[in-house]
Amino acid sequence: MSEEQTRILLAEDDENLGSLLREYLQAKSYDTHWLTDGEKAYNSFKKNKYEICILDIMMPVKDGFTLAREIRIIDPEVPIIFLTAKSMKDDVLEGFSIGADDYITKPFSMEELLFRIEAILRRTQGKGSHNKQTKFSIGNFEFDANKQILALGDENQKLTTKESELLKLLCNNANNILERNFALKTIWVDDNYFNARSMDVYITKLRKYLKGDPSVEIMNIHGKGYKLIL
Repeated sequence: MSEEQTRILLAEDDENLGSLLREYLQAKSYDTHWLTDGEKAYNSFKKNKYEICILDIMMPVKDGFTLAREIRIIDPEVPIIFLTAKSMKDDVLEGFSIGADDYITKPFSMEELLFRIEAILRRTQGKGSHNKQTKFSIGNFEFDANKQILALGDENQKLTTKESELLKLLCNNANNILERNFALKTIWVDDNYFNARSMDVYITKLRKYLKGDPSVEIMNIHGKGYKLIL
C-alpha cells in the first residue's frame, strides 16, 4: 500500500454487514466510504474520487445495477465489484454486461473480498511491467492500451479497463491462439464459469467495436480460446 490510502465506495443497505465491511477494510488501510442506498452512493461518487466501488445489487431507492450504469457514465474505468445474495446466472451476466469487474455472492468471507479487491487493484493500477508495448495497429484501427482508446480515422471508442486488457492480450497474440484459461487467469484471476461467461460478453463487445474493418476478426477456437486475425 502507498502512503495515500486507496479510497473505496461501499454501497450496502444491510446495517450489520455494511458496518462490518467498513471496519474491516478500514483496518486494512482502505479509506472506505459506506452509504446505505444507491442514491446516496451516487451522490458521493459525483463528489469524490474512488479507486474501486463495491455495490450491493438489492438496495432501496436505487439498485446496484442502476447505480453502476450511472457510475459508468461518469467514469467508464473505475473497477466495480457487485455483492449479491443471488447466484442466478442472469444477474451475474447482467452485472458483467454493465462493466463489472467481479462479483461475490453472500455469504462471503472478509478475506475473500479483500483478495478480490487486491487482485483488481493490481491489474488496474498498472503493476507489472511485462508486455510493455502499448500501441497497436489492428487493420485500419489504432489501439492505445494506456489511454484505452480504439481509433478508426477520426472516430474514437473509449474502452473499459477489462475491454482494453483483453484486446491487448489479443494483440500480443495476434494471429495466434490466445488460450482461454490464460486470459481468464491474467485478467479475471479465477477461471470459473461466471468469469468465463463474462469474458464471452467482452469478446462480443470487442467484435462489435472492430466491425469497422471487415479484414479484422476475432475467431473462436473451439476448446482452446480466441484468435485475433489481422
